[in-house]
Amino acid sequence: MQTLDIFNVPTASRWRLCIGLAIVFGGIAVVVNALYVRMTLDDARMGGALLGGLMAALATALGTLPVLLSHQLSQKTYDTLLGFGAGVMLAACSFSLIIPALAAAKLQGAGAWGSGGMVGAGMLLGAGFLLWVDRALPHEHLFKGLDGSQAIAIKRVWLFVFAIGLHNLPEGLAIGVAFAGSDSTGAVALATGISIQDVPEGLVVALALRSVGYSKGVSAGLGALSGLVEPLAAVFGAMVVGLSATLLPWGLASAAGAMLFVISHQIIPESHRKGHESFATTGLLLGFVLMMLLDTALG
Repeated sequence: MQTLDIFNVPTASRWRLCIGLAIVFGGIAVVVNALYVRMTLDDARMGGALLGGLMAALATALGTLPVLLSHQLSQKTYDTLLGFGAGVMLAACSFSLIIPALAAAKLQGAGAWGSGGMVGAGMLLGAGFLLWVDRALPHEHLFKGLDGSQAIAIKRVWLFVFAIGLHNLPEGLAIGVAFAGSDSTGAVALATGISIQDVPEGLVVALALRSVGYSKGVSAGLGALSGLVEPLAAVFGAMVVGLSATLLPWGLASAAGAMLFVISHQIIPESHRKGHESFATTGLLLGFVLMMLLDTALG
């Protein structure tokens, strides 16, 4: 497979490429700043969602840097990082999404059974949507390879990009929905936890691309770009929930269900696939405890 590696091009071309990338990212920064200022003036919650999503995107990009600077990580380290990310996401689901969703449902007048049923239904909806997308659309899993009846006809790089976007979608939605609620401190805790989780996740994505033959530059670049899904999803989530307060518990619960689907369907199975279950489980526990501490300390 022919790929572009920025480390194997002439020096002059490399400089032109770097200048071009600097112009592109500078333009993106100007546009993002204008959007943030505008959103903050119109609705502080929308601005917070955008900022939280951008923080997660930056953390994802940061996680890809080791791929440019070092050799392949050991499988044991790789599985431990996967477990750590799963633990952070599990704690975020519990403390920053499900519990606030139950509280929001009760504030709307639902009883104990009613709020539990509402949140449970929302979680199933979120997980069910991702399950439908996973089965209905051709794509390439980050770890398991090609899937879908027409997957062979689509270039693998775009299948990977689609899978990465699908993987980051629920995290961005969770950030946006959290900022649309009334607990801004909890939303900051959630965005911080997801950002911490996104550092090893960005590395995992870049390593997955690297392992199937993509160059260092392409692997790191696609891994970094995958994080841009999160601010877009965050703004969308905040916008939808902001239309009606009654959607808040449903939005929080659906985001939690979607994140649980990703954890169970991709991250944990992969972390246990090569016989390093103990290291993956240790990473999961450490990630869960760290996110729990962040949530309780910031909340």
